[in-house]
Amino acid sequence: MSTEISRDELHFRRIDMKGYRRSDGLYEVEGRVTDRKSYDFEAIGGRKVPAHEPIHDMGVRLVYDTELLVHAVETFTNASPYAQCPEGGRALQSMKGLRMTTGWNKEVRSRLGGALSCTHLMELLIPMATTAVQTLSLVARGRPEPTDATGRPKKIDSCYAYGAERDLVLRRWPQYHRPPPEK
Repeated sequence: MSTEISRDELHFRRIDMKGYRRSDGLYEVEGRVTDRKSYDFEAIGGRKVPAHEPIHDMGVRLVYDTELLVHAVETFTNASPYAQCPEGGRALQSMKGLRMTTGWNKEVRSRLGGALSCTHLMELLIPMATTAVQTLSLVARGRPEPTDATGRPKKIDSCYAYGAERDLVLRRWPQYHRPPPEK
C-alpha cells in the first residue's frame, strides 16, 4: 500500500473464538463479535451509540462432546443497536442435537438464515465448528488418523497445506502423494 494514502478507520469488528475443556467431561466453544464505529452512530429506530462504544457485543456458547455433538446452546447480548436483537438468539436452540461435522454449515444456514435468527450470532456458528475441532486436538492426539473407506487419510486435500501434491503429504503419507501437474 502506498505511504501517500491516508486512511480513516470507520468500522472495527473483532471476532473471538475460545475453546474449553469443562470439569463435567464436556467441551465448550465460545464465539463473540464486537462492532464499533469511530464516530457517533444512531441506529434508525434504535439506540444512539457514542464513538468507539460497542454497537454489537454478542456471542454464542456451545457445549459439546468428543463426537462434536451439541448438548447445549447459550447466547448473550451485552450490546446491540435494537431492543429486539437479543430475541434473535432463541432460534439457535435448534442446533442442539446436531454434530459439528460435514453438513454443519448447511444446517446453520437452513435453520437460522434470514429473519429466523440474529445474523451476527448465526455467522459465528460456522467458524465455531472449526474452533471446536481444534479444541479437541489434545484428545485426538492419541486416536488413529481418520481415514475414508479406502484407507486414505481424510486430511489429504482438506486444505492447501494438505494438498495431495504438497510436500507435507509426501513426507507424512508418501503412498498418497500426487506429483504436481506440469506447467
